[in-house]
Amino acid sequence: MDLFDLSGRVAVVTGGNGGIGLGMARGLARAGAAVAVVGRNPEKSRDAVSDLGELAFAIEADVTRGPDVEAMVAQVAARTGRIDILVNNAGTNIRKRPEELDESEWRTVLDTNLTSAFLCSRACHPHMQSAGGGKILNNGSMMSIFGAPWSPAYAASKGGMVQLTKALATAWAADGIQVNCFLPGWIDTDLTRRARREVPELHDRVLARTPAGRWGDIDEFQGIAVFLASRASDFVTGAVITVDGGFSVSG
Repeated sequence: MDLFDLSGRVAVVTGGNGGIGLGMARGLARAGAAVAVVGRNPEKSRDAVSDLGELAFAIEADVTRGPDVEAMVAQVAARTGRIDILVNNAGTNIRKRPEELDESEWRTVLDTNLTSAFLCSRACHPHMQSAGGGKILNNGSMMSIFGAPWSPAYAASKGGMVQLTKALATAWAADGIQVNCFLPGWIDTDLTRRARREVPELHDRVLARTPAGRWGDIDEFQGIAVFLASRASDFVTGAVITVDGGFSVSG
C-alpha cells in the first residue's frame, strides 16, 4: 500500500548497527527509506550498512554529547537534503542494585538512553518542521511498566522516555511531527544474552510469563517501524505501544 511507502524519505537510526535498531532499520530500508546508521562501532556499522542496501550509510557519533549530535544531524542533512524519520534507539544497561550503583554509572545509563533521545530529537526538529512534518520513534522498555531490583537507572531512563515521548508529541503536533514510543518485551539481542548470563533464572521466567512462549526476534520490529514512520500513522502521536508477545498483559 502507498500508505506504507517510504521511498524518498530519510531516516536516522541511533544504535542502528545491531539488535532492535538493526531490525527497525531493515524495515525502513525495505520500505524504501535511505537510512543513516548512527553508532560508535565503525565495523558494526559497516556490516549493518552492507545488510541494509545501497541507500544506507554510516555515521560515527557519540549521541550523549550535544556537539556530536548537532554535527551528525548536519552531516545527514548535507548528504541527503532532508531528515524525515528519527529512531531513538541507542541504549545501554548496568545491572546493579540501587545501593551498588555509583553516580557515574547512573549518568552513563541516563545519558545514553534518555539524554541522547532529547538531543537527537531537538537537533532533528528544525529539519522536520521545515519539511512540514516528520516521525520520531522512541525505544522504551518493559522496565517503564515493571520494576526490577537490578535496573534502577535503566528503569528510570525508560520511564523518562515514555514521558519525553508525550511531551514532544504535544509540543510538535502542530508542526506535523508525530512522536511515539514502542516498548520491546524480551527480545533476543546481545544485551539480553548478557542479561541471561548475569541473571541465571531470567530465561525460564521470561518463557513462563510470555504467552507467545518465546523470546522475540529483532526482525519483528520491522513492521512497527514502518507503521510509525509512514503516513499510515499520521493521526497517531504520543502513543506507547508494546511489542512483547503478550508479556505485559500476562498475569
